[in-house]
Amino acid sequence: MVSSDEKNMAMLSHLLAIFTGFVAPLIIYLVIDKKNKFAREHAKTALNFQITVTIAVIVSIFLLIVLIGALLLFLIGIANIVFLIIGCVKASNSEKYKYPIAIEFVK
Repeated sequence: MVSSDEKNMAMLSHLLAIFTGFVAPLIIYLVIDKKNKFAREHAKTALNFQITVTIAVIVSIFLLIVLIGALLLFLIGIANIVFLIIGCVKASNSEKYKYPIAIEFVK
């Protein structure tokens, strides 16, 4: 059974990442107690995904020279929003969620 506070923190880790990137999931991951496993797990997955997105954006910026970077930036932005919303919905339903394209930096 997951408490409503844990659900809210898990949802916030996904939702705030839309506006702050990896900063909000990082803060939530560091602030959450280790006993709140559900919220901590969601914050960790959101943090890993946002670090992956940040790396992809940096690579896309370098690829702007070849003109494919603009398309990649657009696709990364759309995928970021879609996957974060899916993660937020899964957190509100007390389900685990693993992003399909995230490198696991934080274990």
